[in-house]
Amino acid sequence: MKNDLSPCRSVCETCTKCPLHETRTNVVFGVGNPDAEILFVGEAPGENEDLSGEPFVGRGGQLLDLYLNGVGLDRKENIYIANILKCRPPKNRDPKPEEIEACLPYLREQFRIMRPKIIVCVGRIAAMTLISPDFRVTKEHGIFFDRKGTLFMGTFHPAALLRNPKYKGDCFEDFLRLQDKIRELGIKI
Repeated sequence: MKNDLSPCRSVCETCTKCPLHETRTNVVFGVGNPDAEILFVGEAPGENEDLSGEPFVGRGGQLLDLYLNGVGLDRKENIYIANILKCRPPKNRDPKPEEIEACLPYLREQFRIMRPKIIVCVGRIAAMTLISPDFRVTKEHGIFFDRKGTLFMGTFHPAALLRNPKYKGDCFEDFLRLQDKIRELGIKI
């Protein structure tokens, strides 16, 4: 592997920039292939993620894995998955702006090291943080936005799909668009 995220991970694991460090079990830095050209970014760890130290586990993670596998992607082989926040907000509440501000430099460093060609924002908060503050996932999902040569796409969060299954088909369409874009750009997966 050419991209070494371990120095950033080490700093992140001792972070005390916001109060979330006081209640975390594990820092959820990210998982996958750091040399991947496709990066998935969620908003924050939930309870299962905090306990395991890995993003998108539990029922939501299983659903995400189904979508990934449906288009030839795998969290351990050809993508990387991270979150905006590396520590769990209490009771899985939405991240506060000051928590995002404190944690975003770690994600930016992950971007800098990895230089992904495509970033998939998983859920409303990730898309509002990384694409546009007025991003509406139900209206703008599956659309690619070019930001300085990196393509960003927002899609539904798997936890939202479990609560509201009517969007599952729309989400899979987003993954098919992603698959087409991967082919178009000649990204090897």
